[in-house]
Amino acid sequence: MQQLRDLLDEVPEALARQVFTHASWTSRRADSYSRLAFLGDSVLGLAITAHLYPRLEAERYGAGRLTKIRAQTVSGPSCRAVAERLGVPERLRAAAPEGAEQTTALMETERVLASIIEAVIGACFLHAGYDRTATAVVEAFAPELEHALEHPVDYKSTLQERLAQRGGVVVYEVTAEHGPPHDRVFEVAARFEDRSIGTGAGRSKKHAEQEAARVALESLDAD
Repeated sequence: MQQLRDLLDEVPEALARQVFTHASWTSRRADSYSRLAFLGDSVLGLAITAHLYPRLEAERYGAGRLTKIRAQTVSGPSCRAVAERLGVPERLRAAAPEGAEQTTALMETERVLASIIEAVIGACFLHAGYDRTATAVVEAFAPELEHALEHPVDYKSTLQERLAQRGGVVVYEVTAEHGPPHDRVFEVAARFEDRSIGTGAGRSKKHAEQEAARVALESLDAD
């Protein structure tokens, strides 16, 4: 975490201010962290992918398994954990304008904390470039990456557990198939109470179902 903390401390004041500015705190949305989060999300995904690819055996870790490990490593809960270790809630509190009644609630929201850690990464990338930022990102997310390798999440099981609390069952429906038999891609919708709550695609039905479940979980978290 120290490398990412040091990089953040180097970021110019104006850029650092933008990292910790919520859209509701400014009249110009461009002054908030949204665009930086968009950039940082891509840098985060590439940094983790580039770190994983040469280190995991191709025989054991195909594209599908690598995708699951990366998705778990950079998921909302993982980003929130990194944000808390970096002290984002405290920085957010310090940056809040006087009378911002939503500050406490914002600091406890996974979606906001995850977006801000992405914005941190985006700002560091703009200031220091990819190489230094990627190295810092891999160090910061090391516990989450290790956990994803040792305890992979089954998104389908997790989604069913969540929806069981509402007294329902998720159903997966193949909505489309593309490509020749040897290179087939399946599109799947996760359906709950007669509506689609997530869609995914993959080279097998199981992979597509896992992706649909992952998207559904992100949608539930956002709600």
